[in-house]
Amino acid sequence: MNLPVNVKEIITTLENAGYEAYAVGGCVRDTLLNKEPDDWDITTSATPEEAKALFPRTIDTGIQHGTITVLMGKETYEVTTYRIDGEYEDSRHPKEVIFTSNLLEDLKRRDFTINAMAYNDRSGIVDAFDGMKDLENKVIRCVGNPRERFTEDALRMMRAVRFSGQLGYEIEPATAEAVKELAPTLSRISAERICTELVKLMMSDHPDYLKKAYELGMTKVFMPEFDDAMETIQNNPHHCYNVGEHILHSLTNVRKDKVLRLAMLFHDLGKARTRTTDEKGIDHFYGHVEESAKIADDIMKRLRFDNDTRHKVVKLVKYHDLDMALTPKGVRKAIVKLSEELFPLLLQVQRADFMAQSMYKRDEKEAELAEIERLYTRILEEQNCVSLKTLAITGSDLIAAGMKPGKEIGEVLQKLLEEVLEEPALNTKEVLLEKAKSLIKK
Repeated sequence: MNLPVNVKEIITTLENAGYEAYAVGGCVRDTLLNKEPDDWDITTSATPEEAKALFPRTIDTGIQHGTITVLMGKETYEVTTYRIDGEYEDSRHPKEVIFTSNLLEDLKRRDFTINAMAYNDRSGIVDAFDGMKDLENKVIRCVGNPRERFTEDALRMMRAVRFSGQLGYEIEPATAEAVKELAPTLSRISAERICTELVKLMMSDHPDYLKKAYELGMTKVFMPEFDDAMETIQNNPHHCYNVGEHILHSLTNVRKDKVLRLAMLFHDLGKARTRTTDEKGIDHFYGHVEESAKIADDIMKRLRFDNDTRHKVVKLVKYHDLDMALTPKGVRKAIVKLSEELFPLLLQVQRADFMAQSMYKRDEKEAELAEIERLYTRILEEQNCVSLKTLAITGSDLIAAGMKPGKEIGEVLQKLLEEVLEEPALNTKEVLLEKAKSLIKK
């Protein structure tokens, strides 16, 4: 393994002072997989105070748990003392942390074998729990007794599925059985921590591995609406999967973008609540779009998503079935409804949606979307006005023309925008000022 220069320097500095030090965890795993680690963590026999004394620039990141951050130029590196976690009382936090001088004791407390390897140039790979073998066999396996690991921190169950999705690995049977047993304890984990793991899974190569979380009983705890979707059939010519399976397939049809992936995850959750069956035995889902948007909003509030992401996702869900006229005017109006930022994402959502349906009318759906994309490209090329910010006139212009400040200005601008959407050539300051004057007179 080739350690980065700064990591080597930190390890060497600690070793020259008489301490042990290793790169540890995810950075070792990723390097063995020929991936670029997101960050480098170092574990050491030195106490936080002893480590701090060796480096000119440090931050007390979590010193009570043995962690300091060493600053090297513009880069930061977490350095953590070997430790043994005391008894866990709440499936989240140990009662106490005990520092140790034994590397194996530190590795023993880690979650999965593939994350419990350490390395330095002096000792090579320290792999006491067969992490390299599990990498080779593409397996997610707990270190030691899986029931104990998940009892210590219930979030590790979500991490098992997340790593499975990121790496395309299977969860080892004993580990999976322990998840099934202990899944209800996820209720003790904060919404923010669950949200973080869910997003990482959605942004993985296999977002559809969410099915594993469902099969192991986890989604029932933090997103029961998905369980409802997995149990809702779609006896309809447009569909060949149940609602949940359709959602899982749609997830794989969009690129790794948080807003897009979440929009696909939530876009049809309302179908479980709106399903009706006609006299011919055909299922319908009238009103599912509105219901899905409401559910998406509820889930994202519950899981403490940031407001910006929530608003974008809910809007895409709300309009994912938008039926727009196949004309420049129809597309311009749709852009206004979605926003300039979200409209191109809507097109990706719509394609991902029908690509996860049956082949029924697939050619027609493809042709319609292709025409919308062609019209959208033309609108961009011609720089058509599709928002108030691209309108050739502003509120200040109206005030300068003698209009009193107030709510009416916004109303006039909105009416002018509607006219420009009908006829883009009207979008000049002179023309719009004249139209504004006539509107004010009315």
